[in-house]
Amino acid sequence: MKLLSKEIKNKVLDAMMQIIKSRKTEILEANQKDLDAFDRDDQALYDRLVVNDVKIAGMIQAIQEVRNQDDPVSQEISNITLDSGLKIINKTAPFGTIMIIYESRPDVTIEAAVLAFKANNKILLKGGKEAYHSNVVLVDCWKQALRENDLDESWITMLQMNRAETQEFLRNPDQPLDLIVPRGGERLIDFVKQHAKCAVLVSGRGNNFLYVHPEADWKKTIEVIINAKTDKISGCNALDKVLVDKNLPEYESRIKELNQILIAKGVEVLADTNSKEALPENEVVPTEDTWYEEFLAMKIVLGAVSGMDEAMQKINTYSGGHSSAIMTQDVEAATKFMENIDTAAVYHNASTRFTDGGQMGVGAELAISTDKLHHRGPLGLKQLVTNKYYVYGDGHVRV
Repeated sequence: MKLLSKEIKNKVLDAMMQIIKSRKTEILEANQKDLDAFDRDDQALYDRLVVNDVKIAGMIQAIQEVRNQDDPVSQEISNITLDSGLKIINKTAPFGTIMIIYESRPDVTIEAAVLAFKANNKILLKGGKEAYHSNVVLVDCWKQALRENDLDESWITMLQMNRAETQEFLRNPDQPLDLIVPRGGERLIDFVKQHAKCAVLVSGRGNNFLYVHPEADWKKTIEVIINAKTDKISGCNALDKVLVDKNLPEYESRIKELNQILIAKGVEVLADTNSKEALPENEVVPTEDTWYEEFLAMKIVLGAVSGMDEAMQKINTYSGGHSSAIMTQDVEAATKFMENIDTAAVYHNASTRFTDGGQMGVGAELAISTDKLHHRGPLGLKQLVTNKYYVYGDGHVRV
């Protein structure tokens, strides 16, 4: 694949920002078509689908942030010269062609493409049918920016395929395909893993947990839980499960207070068998499957544990590997928790809502990876490259 200069890539991004501004009305009208056709029963999906002035400003800001970042390609990782005189340099290199499969969010069409392009990758965008009209216009904006800079439009391509066609494409792609990023639920991820012939980087489910340690600051705990649960229910970094330690001072009165506050905020609160004693009027977690579930709704499990070891075991068993948190003033306990919890991000006295490229200083993100190879957490510009070794010799032969 031809390597583009930083200058030409940035010219495309400059053009794209102006094009979005000039075609704003067209983008909003296309999105309204999608909204009119959408069944609002799924509020979280509907919220993700909406494009408004704020979302468009966010798209432009995402492009600007990536435009201002250093080019991640051909950056030197290591440089050594062996005793034999053989010189070995390891540098970053593009993946090649990345495919992203995602639902609902038209802003992903902007963020995924700007990241892939700046990292010198071609990208295939397989958005959900619910965002069809929005994505058509946004991808056409990209193609306009490419044309204006005399670049091939194939750098950014929108795929329009049904499930069967997608399955066949994954098995037998009609072009080189180096990496697939499925952004969605477990069914989508399993579908891609089952059929893909190339590397798959999983952006997994949320199902995030928060543990309330006996030495938690109660005021801060309530504020963090409310923010993590109610700020944005459609976010993969939203909170789904809270485990309150029974050794917390005034445990029963405090868990009742938290329960009442959550209900007053419109949250459906389920109890587990341990917390049911203090919350007799709450519905109990119906099955073990609920512990694995990402709610994406105003719904939470408020459970109880007998200690931190039990909390850690439960989180590592049921969480989606995305984000988890501990509320405590005990630094030693926090350190133990953070070192033993197996999630991409783990928090001490902070909301899980910060697991986001922009909030973590990464900038625009392709996804939040819950895989351990090749990267875990927000997939920003620097993470959309692989590496390549450059070996320089002078007639060297191995003996």
